[in-house]
Amino acid sequence: MDHIKQVAKRLKGLRDAINLSIEDMAEQCGIDTATLAAYESGTTDIPVSFLHKLANTCDVELTALLFGEEPKMSSYYVTRAGKGVKVERTKAYSYQDLAAGFRHRIMAPFIVTVEPTADDKPQTLNSHQGQEFNYVLEGELEISIAGKVFILHPGDSVMFDARREHGLKALGDKAVKLIAIIS
Repeated sequence: MDHIKQVAKRLKGLRDAINLSIEDMAEQCGIDTATLAAYESGTTDIPVSFLHKLANTCDVELTALLFGEEPKMSSYYVTRAGKGVKVERTKAYSYQDLAAGFRHRIMAPFIVTVEPTADDKPQTLNSHQGQEFNYVLEGELEISIAGKVFILHPGDSVMFDARREHGLKALGDKAVKLIAIIS
């Protein structure tokens, strides 16, 4: 939750720096004012898909919003095994950014870990501009895209229009690891 508060602070700071009202920024990002206010409060999870859209809308680096640091590399960036910058967003999801130091990205590659839940709670659905590619490395993944549900196993992949509502859920009692590329 501490990380969410830090991202929320950067989100509000960005809005203040570009001198936009909460209503204007919400309109530019295609969300309602109450949702943006909740994100800025640091009391609710901020989807990476929203941060990606905000970064593109405001012409800032996603890495700056997520980690508070500007990326510096523009010709290449190497991420060694297990060394990607990690973000623990919720108990259910964690992200490892595989290109945190690369500037002006047109895609954002992550290793995502989806933890199993003890209940049959429905997936949290989100949508964002661009496309998304998911490749399952470990575990059994349920992915919902625009109301259609798919079960993916290691080696399976899916690419989709990210404007469609989508969500992930680990099946069984084992965490799922996948590569997610958001453009």
